Parts: sequence; C-alpha cells; structure tokens
Amino acid sequence: MNDHDQDFDRSAIAVLRGFAMDGPAKAKSGHQGTAMALSPLAHVLFSRVLRYDPTEPSWFDRDRFILSAGHASILLYGALHLAGYPITVDDLEQFRQLHSLTPGHPEVGHTPGVEVTTGPLGQGFANAVGMALAERTLRARFGPELCDHFTYVIAGDGCLEEGVSHEAASLAGRQGLGRLIAIYDDNRITIDGPTSMALIDDPAARFAAYGWHVLDLGDAGEDLDTIEEALRAAALVEDRPSILILRTHIAFPSPSLVDTKEAHGLAFGPEAIAETKALLGLPIDESFTTLPAAIEGYAAQRPGRIDAREAWEQRVAAHPNRALFEAALAGVDSAAIDAALPRFTPGESIATRNAIKTCLKATAGAIPGIITGSADLTENTGVSLDPADALSAENPGGVQLHYGVREHAMAAAMNGMALHGGIVPLGGTFFVFSDYLRPALRLAALSKAHVVYSFTHDSIGVGEDGPTHQPIEHLSSLRAMPGLELFRPADATETAYAWAEALQVDGPVALVLSRQNLPVLEGTSRDGVARGGYVISPADGARATLVATGSEVSLCLEAQRLLATEGIATQVVSMPSVGRFTRQDLAYRTSVIAPGVLSVSVEAGSTFGWGSLCDLQVGIDRFGLSAPAPAVFETLGITAHVVVDLVRQHLTEQGAR
Repeated sequence: MNDHDQDFDRSAIAVLRGFAMDGPAKAKSGHQGTAMALSPLAHVLFSRVLRYDPTEPSWFDRDRFILSAGHASILLYGALHLAGYPITVDDLEQFRQLHSLTPGHPEVGHTPGVEVTTGPLGQGFANAVGMALAERTLRARFGPELCDHFTYVIAGDGCLEEGVSHEAASLAGRQGLGRLIAIYDDNRITIDGPTSMALIDDPAARFAAYGWHVLDLGDAGEDLDTIEEALRAAALVEDRPSILILRTHIAFPSPSLVDTKEAHGLAFGPEAIAETKALLGLPIDESFTTLPAAIEGYAAQRPGRIDAREAWEQRVAAHPNRALFEAALAGVDSAAIDAALPRFTPGESIATRNAIKTCLKATAGAIPGIITGSADLTENTGVSLDPADALSAENPGGVQLHYGVREHAMAAAMNGMALHGGIVPLGGTFFVFSDYLRPALRLAALSKAHVVYSFTHDSIGVGEDGPTHQPIEHLSSLRAMPGLELFRPADATETAYAWAEALQVDGPVALVLSRQNLPVLEGTSRDGVARGGYVISPADGARATLVATGSEVSLCLEAQRLLATEGIATQVVSMPSVGRFTRQDLAYRTSVIAPGVLSVSVEAGSTFGWGSLCDLQVGIDRFGLSAPAPAVFETLGITAHVVVDLVRQHLTEQGAR
C-alpha cells in the first residue's frame, strides 16, 4: 500500500484543490470547500480503485461513481480531466458558463464520465442503490464474465439528512447489495453552520441498523493509504452494502477558512487562494495549474485501463449469452413487443390497472432487462409479473422487486437502474402518491431516464378512500413537466398501445390507470394513441366535439348517444396523451378538433390547461369526497347528463345570438 508514487499523489491532490478554488472563483459562483476537502478521496478513487476507460466513457462494465453531493461538481470535473476523459482545462475554465461541459451540478448525458444528474441532495445516493441493483441483477442473469463491477457514491451531511436516503439505505440493506460502497463525507458543516445545530444522528449506528457494513475511518481525510485500504476491504463484503464514514475538514488546507460555514460556498477570494496555493506548492499568480507529475501519473495508467476494457469486449464476443445480453443492453425489440401485445374484445369490462398486468405478462419475454415492482401495491397497480420470482439478496436474478412503502426511493432507484443500462424498470403506486416521488420523477425527465410508472387509482373513481386518495391536480401538474410522457388510456386496448409506446420512449413515461372497470371500446387506434389524440367516434355534421381522457371517454360516448336522440350530432375524441397531441402538426390537430366547432373537454380532474385546447371544460377544481364512486361522480358533476346539458345550453345560446 505504501509503494505509491508520492510525487504523483501530492501533485494530483494539489491540482484538484487548485481547480476547486479557481473554477468557482472565475465563475463567481460555486462551492469550493467541499471539493478541496474531498480531493484526496477523489484521487484515491480515480487512481487506485475505480475501473474505467476514459477513452470509452460508456464502457458497460466500468465501475459507477456518483457524486451525490453534486454541489462539489468542480471536484468531479477536475478528476475526470486528470483521468483522461475528454474534459480540457478550457472546459474547467468555463465552469458554470453557458453550454459548457462543466455545469453547476453534474448532468448525465452532458458531461462524459457523469453517471447521474445530481444536486438535489440524497438523490444520487438513492440512484446508487438502483445502479447496484441493476449490476447485481444482470450479473445473476448473465454471469460475471459480462457484468462484474462496483457502484461508489460520495454523500454529504445533506444527503443523509434528506428522507430519500433513509428509504434507499433501508432498501439496500434488505437487498444485501454487497457491491454498493458509500463514502460519507462527515465535514460537519452546512450552509447555516455546524451540523450539530440540526443533526445529532449516529451515522454508524443508523447504517448498522439498516444492515450495512460500517467502517468508521475517523479523521483520515488526508490519509490516502487508510482510505484505499478501507475501500478495498469494503469491496470484499459481498453480502451487504458498505459505508465508510470519513471525517474531513471543509476547505483544507486553507489557513483561514478550514471548518467554516463560509467555505461551503464561494469563500475564496484572491488572498485566500494565494495563501492556500502557497501551501500546496502551486504558483500563486496562475490559475488552473496542472503539474506534470499529475498528468503523467494518470496517463501511465491509461494503457492498462484500455486493456481491461478490450479484454471484456473479447469475453462478450465469445460468450454463449451474448445475444440475450446485448438485447438487454438495447432495451426492447419494438417488433417483438407489437407481436406480443394482447388483444381485448369490445364489450368486455376491464380496469386499465388490470389491463397493464395482462400487457406486462404478454410482453415480458421481449424485455430481457425487465424489473417490475411497486411501493407495497403490487397487485393493486398491475405490476405483478411473477410473484414467485422476487428479486432479493436470496434471488438476485429475480424480476419482481418489493420496494416497500418507499415511493421516493423506488423512483430514485429506478432512475439509477435505467441510467446504469440493461434494465427497463417499471414501478407502481397510486397516482395521488406521485407527490411522494415527484423529485425523482423530475430528475428522470431531466436525465432522460427510461423509467415507466404505473400510476393507478387515477381519479375520484377511488371512491370511498376519499379526497386524500383522489388525485385532482395531478394530471395537469405532471403534464407541465418537460420530458415526461403521460398517457391516460380510455380502455384496455389503449392501455396496450400506450404500453408499447412507453417501451420506446427516450425518457420517463407515466401510465395513469383506472381502479374501476372500463368498457373495451370500438374505434380505438394504435396510430391515434401514438399521436396522443384521435377521433374515436366520428359523426357527420358534428356540431360539437367532446374531448376526453381515461374513464371519461366512455362517458362522452354515452353523452354522444344521448345528444344524437335530440338531433345534435357530436364527435368524440380520445386524448390519452395531451403532450403528444399538442406536438402534432397543425393540420392533424385541426382534423381532430375542428376550429369553429364547439369543443368540450371532459376529465375527472383539474381543468387547468384544457382552455388552450377546448372552448368549454367539464372537470373538478376542488378536492374530492369520500363516498362510493358513482355518488362522487354524480355529486361533482362528471356525468354524461352534465355534458349533454352543457352542450345543449351552449348551442342554444349560440343560436339565440
């Protein structure tokens, strides 16, 4: 352990600390102190522990490294630069600037070497749990010759204070994720001051209670060999995740700012930078300095890293499971999904939450990387694939994951699985509880993580459970989220089409499904679902267009029938995806909702947003009621007769004018 090149180590750490001061100083924005304190740890990870190839940043069998304390992003960018990733000194000088490779917080898909988008504290920690789950599952399914790596995550005080870390750590302990290694940066400083103002947790006892292997390294933030030995010891623990508690000193080795709350942010002015650089052996009149020993030391390691990646590629090429493994990495075979989709018979009555279960079981064979699970609502949300094949420490290759009552950890772990690659995660909960996972859902959209949610019990149709369980504002709220595809299918057939679409989307998808049975309809269209909206029931000379989603489509079909008996022709539009429909060209949109013809939206939720598409709205702009579902629909005005009365009244008023 003591035969490392000390000049290499000293130079690399000094360079990283110089970057940590210079980047934020030039940007006049950023976080210097944490990056400085963690520079020795980052150097140990990137020079002694992590397996990666900077010439192929997306090599599948690389170790995954996540900086959950994403505010210290300058540390990661500096380490990636030294390690040989395509991040230059010029990129570091553009820290936090428009369109640079070095944004304020790490963004996956934007900067080579960044595995997940971090910043909201605790999310990266939970993402790491998902990545470790993905690695273990694929290793169990395809063998260690194809998948055999570790997941490392650095978490700070804020990460461990946020509730999502509690959920995720508990899940990881139950799953026995032996290749998950967390390092807790115990610097005891937050923005407001010492952590002791708000935190008295014993992290060692806490994680031991979760079932983790705990190594308390004490005040070893500058001891490279102790850090390396602990990381290697943790890597030998196969039956449970490990956490290393590392006491560091924010802003070390600054003579004036160590262990101060000011060092959490932009504390280092020219004088503080100069005095610290003098201690580090860096030129005090130069910014973004690189030292030859640091550059050469990392460059010397590169051939071995390339060799390791090429050896893996050769194993894959010769492996008998190669085709299935590569199919998992590819995601899904759209043609195979289409061929396997179930068919439903008009006239049947099926809740769309049950239809998704049928679709999942019919198509699972075409999704070799599927993992499905729920927040303790497996049967209720239709995400039951094979209850006997539960994914666990005892059965690491299983397909059915029990997240427990942990919506937030479920969604954040799903992001980690999807971004790891080789896994298509499907997670279920009641639609109203999308509130509990919204931060991770937003990051899925920002990251383009291909995760699929089965959000069931989609409306006041929940009935007796009452307003706490009846979503009202959720549809309009989630439709406002960029990058999220949301489908609320009208029946089982539209559910099948939406499921097929969901498997092809480059990003997160929410399937919003009914608790109650809905009739299987005539006139459903695969192309119409793909476009987001279509005429499901046309009428010659239509005087009004009724536009609905989900269970309200059949309600509008009943209203159409009632209006026809009065000599009023209407057409009905099913719009399972408002977002997709609004992205269609003008000619298509006007062919579905004709200008100059009265249009009425009907949805058992907030009317917010519908005014941009339709003249009139039937909806619910209040919270729900506890009663049997038919009574709630009747009382809140979501009925065919309400629609009929509104159309009749408006057409009469138009005629009078």
